[in-house]
Amino acid sequence: MTSRLALATTVAAIVLGNTAGASAQSYEVTKLVPGSAFHGVHGLGIDKSGRLFAGSVAGAALYEVDRTNGTAKIAVPSPEGMSDDIAFAPDGTMAWTAFLTGDLYSRKGDGAVKKLAGLPGINSLAFRKDGRLYATQVFLGDALYEIDVEGVKPPRKIMEKMGGLNGFEFGPDDMLYGPLWFKGQVAKVDVDKAELSVVADGFKIPAAVNFDSKGNLFVVDTALGQLVRVDPKTGAKKMVAQLKPSLDNLAIDDKDRIFVSNMADNGIQEVDPETGTAKQVIIGKLALPGGIGVVSDGAKDTIYVADVFAYRTVDGATGEVSEPARMHADGVTLEYPMSATARGDDVLLSSWFTGTVQLIDRKTGKTKEMLHGFKAPHDAVKLGDGSILVNELGSKSLVRASGEHGKDRTVVVGNLEGPVGLAAGSGGAAYLTEAFAGQVSKVEANGEKTVVARDLKGPEGIALAPDGRLIVAEVGAKRIVSIDPANGAVTEIAANLPIGLPAAPGGLPSNVPTGVGVGATGVIYFSSDIENAIYKVVRK
Repeated sequence: MTSRLALATTVAAIVLGNTAGASAQSYEVTKLVPGSAFHGVHGLGIDKSGRLFAGSVAGAALYEVDRTNGTAKIAVPSPEGMSDDIAFAPDGTMAWTAFLTGDLYSRKGDGAVKKLAGLPGINSLAFRKDGRLYATQVFLGDALYEIDVEGVKPPRKIMEKMGGLNGFEFGPDDMLYGPLWFKGQVAKVDVDKAELSVVADGFKIPAAVNFDSKGNLFVVDTALGQLVRVDPKTGAKKMVAQLKPSLDNLAIDDKDRIFVSNMADNGIQEVDPETGTAKQVIIGKLALPGGIGVVSDGAKDTIYVADVFAYRTVDGATGEVSEPARMHADGVTLEYPMSATARGDDVLLSSWFTGTVQLIDRKTGKTKEMLHGFKAPHDAVKLGDGSILVNELGSKSLVRASGEHGKDRTVVVGNLEGPVGLAAGSGGAAYLTEAFAGQVSKVEANGEKTVVARDLKGPEGIALAPDGRLIVAEVGAKRIVSIDPANGAVTEIAANLPIGLPAAPGGLPSNVPTGVGVGATGVIYFSSDIENAIYKVVRK
């Protein structure tokens, strides 16, 4: 059910530019899908006093989790707090990796944060019993280094091309044990001799390992959603718990309780290794909602959400969340969706991070096409002739993809300043937001561009309402506005909104775009990247 937001606003219309005379309208803003902590959760670590810490990359923060109450608070804020993996030294020093910036940080107690190293794609790290620190590059590199804990000497490369040595830990035998993400194996490394040997194989995508107090090795398989116990001597495997895919990391406390993070759930579970029962410590309905599209089937509105770690749908009346797909699940096609549009039978998901545009059958949830090779694509829309228009922020262009598998690419119009939101108009025309220029423009099928509205602050998501108005998320002003495309009149609909999560260091200024959509009856929906929530705006 929807929960009322103490923001049920009555706002007078504010008109920008030289057009006047808009009438005051009254709108009610309610929260349709509740928010959650984190913005995708990754690395886990437990300090000597038993405190559980969790890291977020997109949220660029390191959190302390209250296991009892199921809440989380920021322990190290952005920008230094971005953390993909967390480790504790014998003396209690906490260290973590900021994947997007390539920085490795440490902090002792409540002291100052210190940068120890900078390596592109720095991902996993662990301390040895003698306090020495080791880290790996994964995805944007594939190498193992020793890191100077004082941050003076440059990282010393030990070996490379292991196959994606991800969340690792030193075992009782002083060997480094870790998963090889790209090989489906768990390996051990003698870091002094730079020798690697395989301990166990047959995993789909092993993401992290950890030891309990008895020397048992536990592995999370992100694709299969499994927690597996491995005998480090024989390589024998036994599944301990069947969880959901999109697992990222694990940490084991001094009582041998296992904590597992799940990116798509925005959650952490506690698993009993003896029984395999899992208890949810913290969870979200959504992970990090970006772009949205809305389609009405009769009187029923459905919201299609690019949730970064999942593709989800929301019932516009009840707020019920469904999940056609989640990241890394075995057999699922999905690549960190950040933007979404929906129209007719099509949903289009885009990811500037992976350069992909994915065309999905709205009714079956099946992927029709996955197009690669775009330069930081944001919104995409499908036209009547089957071609796809893509806001390509990296090339400052609106691009048309056509032909077999969308391989024929032509620039419709260039020199766009931050093309983020895109909505299809009539006759092959489209409306788009230029976030960096603060304007909304109309682009005809022949590439002719007309500026519809100027002097906006960071406009992102855009949708065409049934009455012909444009609904825009003016993120820099934290409000939703409507724009009359005939004269450019801008009318405020709702203000003081929880939108505009600051860009993560190493990412794009647009970060995860704020999405808007409009149902057939004129109900407006928007995503809150700050809260991980979906809101509904209804005219009173």
